[in-house]
Amino acid sequence: MLMDRAVRGNCRAVAQQTAERWLVVMLLCQVLLACGACSSQRFLIRRDEPANPLAARLQMENLSGPVITDRTRQVLRRYAIEELYTEEPESCLERMHELVQVEQDSELVYGVSEVAYVLGVRAERREELGRALDLFGVCVSNAYMYLFSREFDTIRNPYDPLFRGACDLYNSGLEATLRLVSSKGELSPGKSYRVSTGKGEYEVQTVVRGQWSAEDIDHFEFVSDFAVEGLPSSGMTYGLGVPLIAVRKKGSPSDPREAYYPEGLSFPITALLRVVRPGTMADRVIKNRHQCVLEFHDPLAACDVNIAGRLVPLQTDLSTALAYFLDSPQFREQSQATLGLINAEKSQRHRGIYMLEPFDPTRIPVLMVHGLWSSPVTWMPMFNDLRSFSRIRNNYQFWFYQYPTGQPFWLSATQLREDLAGLRQRLDPDDRYEAMRYMVLVGHSMGGLVCRMQTLESGDEFWKILSDRPFDAVQGEPDLKQKLKTAAFFHPDRHIRRVITIGTPHRGSEYANDTTKWVARKLIKLPAKMVTTGQQLVSLNPGVFRNTELLINNTSIDSLSPDSPIFPAMLRASRAPWVKYHNIVGVTSPRTMLFENDEPSDGVVSYASAHMDDVETEVVVPSEHQSIHRHPKAILEVRRILLEHLEAVQGEYRVAVRLASDSASSSENTGFRLPPYPASSSATAGVTPALP
Repeated sequence: MLMDRAVRGNCRAVAQQTAERWLVVMLLCQVLLACGACSSQRFLIRRDEPANPLAARLQMENLSGPVITDRTRQVLRRYAIEELYTEEPESCLERMHELVQVEQDSELVYGVSEVAYVLGVRAERREELGRALDLFGVCVSNAYMYLFSREFDTIRNPYDPLFRGACDLYNSGLEATLRLVSSKGELSPGKSYRVSTGKGEYEVQTVVRGQWSAEDIDHFEFVSDFAVEGLPSSGMTYGLGVPLIAVRKKGSPSDPREAYYPEGLSFPITALLRVVRPGTMADRVIKNRHQCVLEFHDPLAACDVNIAGRLVPLQTDLSTALAYFLDSPQFREQSQATLGLINAEKSQRHRGIYMLEPFDPTRIPVLMVHGLWSSPVTWMPMFNDLRSFSRIRNNYQFWFYQYPTGQPFWLSATQLREDLAGLRQRLDPDDRYEAMRYMVLVGHSMGGLVCRMQTLESGDEFWKILSDRPFDAVQGEPDLKQKLKTAAFFHPDRHIRRVITIGTPHRGSEYANDTTKWVARKLIKLPAKMVTTGQQLVSLNPGVFRNTELLINNTSIDSLSPDSPIFPAMLRASRAPWVKYHNIVGVTSPRTMLFENDEPSDGVVSYASAHMDDVETEVVVPSEHQSIHRHPKAILEVRRILLEHLEAVQGEYRVAVRLASDSASSSENTGFRLPPYPASSSATAGVTPALP
């Protein structure tokens, strides 16, 4: 009986504790959902069938196989081989080959390409993969000939639907070829291939062009296998080539850049095949060995190529490769927003600056810093849109900062200061790269506070929050005192020239009240080093610190309270005179999920808190707090600011060069133009962004 009562009592206690914990979780989740938590959405859907521009035109879903178009059927009728195609399509293709040798007819060449593609698909469905590979090779080479052969320069009509059709045949035929090669596990940069078509051999060399190298690529995925979901499909261009997803191979630990590339990183690549054929019709009868080059182009480095003396646009897709990376298990594991909030200690191992593109000393860094209960994922819509503009992607490189959002933002600001210093020490120890001296920071919500603190001169404003004693009076081990000193005394970063804050509570948020602070302290596990350091300093210095909570128990929710002494100190602190500030504020309906506000706000941060007088520009966006930085108006404003910044940087460089030139020579210099970028792999000192 007594045992039963004890068991029942224990069960009730456990149930009560469980209920209390769930109540705490629900309360915090309600508040933080309003603050804009990062969802665990998927970004890609795998298609049942790969996307194919020829699907409708050639009736690819036909159970008996694809069929040729009426235009090609007319060509067969003109050469009296339509019946032959119906009875013996392979023999018809052979006859068309023979006619091409003597007839200067671009439509006939197009017909060869289309018939070869149709027969290639049929052969593939019959699992005659060797024959299919031959036929797809014929398709690609003849489409290429239609588009670029010199014999057709006077008769080729770019307004004829056949011209776009030839582009689609080239792209689809090349993709089909690459898929067959990939199915054998042989699609690899730097490898040579040989394709025999019965009428000739194609010797294929491969080369990677752009910022990445062949050694950076582990394997390829095909963009057409996926549909993007939850991410704007920016950065698509139409032309020649097969858009691919290149999954990056982990590099050497001795490379200092490796520390900033996340695991599972993938990037866009466009495959293009150059067919180097004999120069005249007569030569083709004798010379049937063709040299080809399979090029893998980085569309972020160039969106067009020179073929046969013409500038040809590449078919590109930036969004799908990005979405593939966002859905990778490695990235999803390291970008858990909830872990960063609830367990700041465990998520410290993921803290740091991440690069999704190769480090380029010639491009200005834009560092994006997320807010509460968030991660770098939140920036992907803006990032994807911004880099779709050639002038932005040619002159800027985008970096992302991830940090535990459960810890107070002033601690995150201290860590970012250290992480930026460490990056420069690794990648630019001699301070040679001019573009690195014009960094732009973009911060959303609490991330805006982290950014702004990088540009303030602390003086003794922040130390006075903690103590009215001189810092030298503090007792403790040197490493403990150094940690405290680093957090309380700091200088503006001389490399940061512009800061953009978005939905930032410059004076705190009413959501950080007594209730939410209590809930946060119940759930959030602060970094052990922070707590231990604070406890040791307090115990060694009785009566020295007037605010011990800041050192021991403060969570991010505490630090965002309007009553926090950090905000007045930030507003009083001296700003770096070389920094320009911009502000984007959200204003939406006064009614929110939890409260009804009497003053303008974005649902979390009031306009009075988000507004700043010391900014160059301030734009109001009709958006809720969690989506301000994804609103088209906000993205457009960030784009405008980056272009303005680029003009200012290039203007400074022009003035500096003119002054240097005037001092070296009395002759007048006119028509000055900034030199173009050097190769991105170079380590040239003093590189500055090029004029468009």
